Amino acid sequence: MTAARDRTGFETAGPFGPPSVTAVLHQRGGSATKNLRLSFGVCIVKLIVRDIEEQPRRVVYEEPTALLNAQLVAGTVRDYELPTNAQVRLDYYRAGVEVFLQGHVEGNAVGYCARCLESYPFSFATDFSLVLLPQEELPPNMELTQDDLDLAYYEGEEIDLSPIVAEHILLALPTRPLCSEECRGLCPSCGVNRNFERCDCEANRVDPRWAALREIKLDR
Repeated sequence: MTAARDRTGFETAGPFGPPSVTAVLHQRGGSATKNLRLSFGVCIVKLIVRDIEEQPRRVVYEEPTALLNAQLVAGTVRDYELPTNAQVRLDYYRAGVEVFLQGHVEGNAVGYCARCLESYPFSFATDFSLVLLPQEELPPNMELTQDDLDLAYYEGEEIDLSPIVAEHILLALPTRPLCSEECRGLCPSCGVNRNFERCDCEANRVDPRWAALREIKLDR
C-alpha cells in the first residue's frame, strides 16, 4: 500500500510508518517550492540544487536536536543539552554552480556548570553565511585560508542542511559551561556548593609547605 497524500501536498504515513520517499515541503508566497524537501520520520531538510533560483528565497523551519544531543555527550560527561528543536531562518539563492546561504539559528539550551555541576538554562542565537561549491569544482589538496572559512562544498544534487545547522549551533555554545562568571564552585574538601552554603574547610586548611611546623613543640 502506498502512502496517502494530504491536501497540502505532503505525503502522509501509511500503515507501515513514514513513507520512504521525500515529500515536497509546501510553499512560500502562494507557490509550491521544489527546492526544499522534508524526509518524514527523520525530518531532514534539503535543498535541491537544480531547483534553486537566482532570486533569493527564504525558508523558516525547526531543526530537530536529538542527534546533536547524542554528540554533546563525551563519555559520562555532558556539558550541554538542547531540550527543544532549534529555530532556523535561511535565505538561499544560486549563481551558476555556487549556492549562497545566509542563515539565522536560535534556540534553548541547558548547561551543566563546570564549577558547581548545577544545570542552568540559557538561550543561544547565531548568524552564518556560506558559499557552497560542488566538490568537483574545488582544486585538489586545496588548503583553506582565513578568508575561506565561509566556503564549503556539496556533493550530488542535494544539500543537506542539518550538518550545516548543527555545526553553527555547536559554535554558538560557550567553550566552557558556567552558570555565572562569579560561580564559586564546589568545595574540594567537603563538596558543598559554595554558592549556597558556607563551610569551614578553607579556614582549617593548612598549606602543606608549612604542615611540618605544626609538629614542632617549643620548650618553655
